[in-house]
Amino acid sequence: MVILHSLSDFIHPNTEIIPTNPHYYYEGKCPQTGELLKLPRTALVEAIAQGLMQQLKQNQIYNQEGKMYGVLLVELPNGEQRVIKAFSGLLNGYSVVGGWVLPIPGREEIALAETQTLTELEKIKQEIINLKQIPERQQYETLALEFKQQLELINLKHHHSKEQRQAKRQEYQQTLTGKTLEIAITELEAESRQQGIERKYLKRRQNEILQPLQELITNADDRIRELKQQRKKLSRQLQTQMHAAYSLTNFYGQSLSLQQLLPGGTPTGTGECCAPKLLHYAATHQLKPLAMAEFWWGESSVQDKIQGQFYGACVERCQPLMGFLLSGLKPKIAKEQELEIIYEDQWLIVVNKPPGLLSVPGRYHHNQDSVFSRLQNFYNLELMTVHRLDQQTSGILLLSRDRTTYSQLNQQFTNRQIHKIYEAILAGSLTINQGIIDLPLWGNPENRPYQTVDLERGKPSLTQFRVIGKQGNHTRVEFIPLTGRTHQLRVHAADSRGLGVTILGDRLYGCNANMSRLHLHAREIIFQHPHLGEILHLQTKTPF
Repeated sequence: MVILHSLSDFIHPNTEIIPTNPHYYYEGKCPQTGELLKLPRTALVEAIAQGLMQQLKQNQIYNQEGKMYGVLLVELPNGEQRVIKAFSGLLNGYSVVGGWVLPIPGREEIALAETQTLTELEKIKQEIINLKQIPERQQYETLALEFKQQLELINLKHHHSKEQRQAKRQEYQQTLTGKTLEIAITELEAESRQQGIERKYLKRRQNEILQPLQELITNADDRIRELKQQRKKLSRQLQTQMHAAYSLTNFYGQSLSLQQLLPGGTPTGTGECCAPKLLHYAATHQLKPLAMAEFWWGESSVQDKIQGQFYGACVERCQPLMGFLLSGLKPKIAKEQELEIIYEDQWLIVVNKPPGLLSVPGRYHHNQDSVFSRLQNFYNLELMTVHRLDQQTSGILLLSRDRTTYSQLNQQFTNRQIHKIYEAILAGSLTINQGIIDLPLWGNPENRPYQTVDLERGKPSLTQFRVIGKQGNHTRVEFIPLTGRTHQLRVHAADSRGLGVTILGDRLYGCNANMSRLHLHAREIIFQHPHLGEILHLQTKTPF
C-alpha cells in the first residue's frame, strides 16, 4: 500500500508556485522546554492540497460525506520530498483506506470492548427510536386535537348563549315583574348551569381518555432519558478506554496516551483528526515535516465549513496536542543546508548566502530550496525579502522580519541609501584600474534572465569599480553598484563597452573556464538601522 506520494501525483512539475509568507502556522509550546514550535502552511503545500481536491472531486466516494482532509509535505532521510495524506475519523465507515495514512495505534487493543459497547449502544439507539414511535403518541396527539376543537366549539356556543341570556335578563327586568320575573331569571340561571355541566363533562371525559395515554408517554420519556444517560455513560467509558489506549509519538520519539496528554478530559474524536494522524505517522517513520494543510471537502452539516476552504487546527481536539506533536521537530540541520547568520535582531536578519542557493523559492516545486524557505523551515522565522542575489552569487542578503521594517528598508534602497560592495575575479586583465560603467540594461522577456546592453530600451545602470589585485591572468575587482539591475555587475563586466572581461565562472555571459562557481561575492553592506538609527556596516570574508 503506497503511503508516500510523489509531489507530481498532485501538481504538475511546471506548476508555478508564487512564493509568499505562510498563510497559517500550526504551533504549540514544547511541554519540556516551553519553546514555541511552528509548522507552516505554505503556498506549495496549499497547491498540493488543491491537487488532492481535484482528485476527490473526480471520485464520488469522497462526496458522500463531508469531512476534513489533510496533506503533509515531508522530507525523507535522503533529502527527497514526498507527500502523505489523511482524512478525519472514518471514510465511509473504514479507518484503513489504501493510499492514506493509518489511524492512531491503540484501537486494536480495545477492539472487543469497542465491539461490545457499540452493540450495546446500537440496542439503546433502537430502543430509543421505538419509544419515540409508540402508537400512543399519535393517538394522544389526535385525541388531544379533537378535544381541543370540541372545547373551542363549546366555548364559542356558550359565549353566544351568555350574550343572549344577558340580553334577555335586561329585557325581562324591563318587561316583567314579581313571580313572573323570578321564574324567567331562574330559567336563565338553569341554562347557564347546564352549559357549565356540559363543559365539565367534556373536560372530565378528556382527562379520562388522555391521562392513561399521557402516563404511557411520560413513562416512555422517562425511559428515554434513562437510556440516554446509559448511552452517555457507555460512550464516556469507551472514550476513556480508547484515549488510554491511543498512543501519540512526537519527533523526540516520546509516546504518550491521549489520557496522559489531556488528563483534564478529551473531547470525542480527539486523535482522529488529520493533523495528529499525519504528524504521528511522520514521527514514527523518520519523515521530517516541512509544511501541512487541512481543508474541508463534501457537504457540511456545520454552517461554518465550506468545501475547498483551508482550516487550521481545531481548538478543542487538535490544538492542545500541537505542542507535544511538534516537539523534536527541529532535527540537526544537515551541514550542507546550514546558513551563516551574520546579524540578527527582532526586526531584521542578515545571512551570508552560499553560491548555488536561491534567495527566494522559484516558481516550480523542484526549485523551492532557498535562503527564504530554509529560514522558515529550520528557524521558524516569518520574513520578507528586501532584495535578492543571483543564485550563483554568494554573500550578504538582507531580510526583514515585519512589514514596517520591510517598507523602511525598501525606501532606503529606492533612495540609494543602502550601499553594497561586491568582490569578483575577472577571467582576464584590465588596462584601467578604476572608473564608472554607465550602460543601460534591458532584459528580453523571451530570454529571461539574460540581460543585454540596449541604449534605447535599457534602464539606466551605473557601476563603480576598482582593481584591488592581480592573480596571474586574472584580476580581482571591487564593484559598487549605484543602481540595482538584474545581472548588472555581470553584464557591465562582460560587455565590450564595459570592462570587456567576464567574471570568472560566468558561463551565461561567455566565460568558458571550467569553474565550480561564479566568482562574485556580496562582501559588504552599509545602511542605517530602520529602528535603532545607527549605521550598520556588515562584512563577510570573500570565499575565493
